[in-house]
Amino acid sequence: MAQNIYIGYDFKVEPLQPGSEILIAELGFAGFESFVETDDGVMAYIPKANWNAFILNGIEILKSFEFKITYEFKEIEQTNWNEEWERSFNPITVDERVTVRAPFHEKPNTQFDIIIEPKMSFGTGHHETTHMMIQHILKNDFKDKSVLDMGSGTGVLSIMAEKAGAKAIDAIDIDNWCYLNSKENIERNNCSYIKAYEGDSQLIKGKSYDIIMANINRNILLKDIPIYAKALNENGALFLSGFYEQDIKAINENCEKCMLKLDETLKRGEWVSLKFIN
Repeated sequence: MAQNIYIGYDFKVEPLQPGSEILIAELGFAGFESFVETDDGVMAYIPKANWNAFILNGIEILKSFEFKITYEFKEIEQTNWNEEWERSFNPITVDERVTVRAPFHEKPNTQFDIIIEPKMSFGTGHHETTHMMIQHILKNDFKDKSVLDMGSGTGVLSIMAEKAGAKAIDAIDIDNWCYLNSKENIERNNCSYIKAYEGDSQLIKGKSYDIIMANINRNILLKDIPIYAKALNENGALFLSGFYEQDIKAINENCEKCMLKLDETLKRGEWVSLKFIN
């Protein structure tokens, strides 16, 4: 398999908050896929194929006099991602109940312990969207449920779903590296009920689930919501994230057309996550 080459940016941000939060939101809109918040800023990654020399021109916070932001960037291959990861990653805790950490961190005292080595895959819990999706899992009944994790990235949400009691979980991602990485993390967390697949929403046609989670982006969600609605069992729940507050109207209208009712809204920074029921 050919090496996936990424461009990695190391941003130093003053003041750190809300500077880092705003920066991540704007970079996500520009096409950056993965983020790690550091002690003095943000590490951000974008596939080289999606990068250009003017990628930061539309990042408005870089032009603001309220923040001082400097950065360096370089090419990063899969083979040296572990070095970048260990240099920048700190464990995170969600609602004092879930810890997401790397293998080299100490075991925590929280109720749930998830070990993730993300390499170039998205989903460590640092990004607001992943954080909120974990919160949804904590707040809802996953016991003995069948679950779809669409756009699974590192597999962190699938792993959390199994730890919350789900018994049949499909983790699907279109990216080969995410697929391989999720399989590693599933094994690393001794999960027994997760099956990882490489592909898109076409893989779920003919299948049905009690719960569907999709943390992707606005445009893909709008295209695939009808597919999710058709695959959702009666009295099911659909959890969506990967978009901004201003996108709620379009997402909600599309779900209403599919007879899905908005049940809960979570907001973290510029990002939102929605729960729909049928």
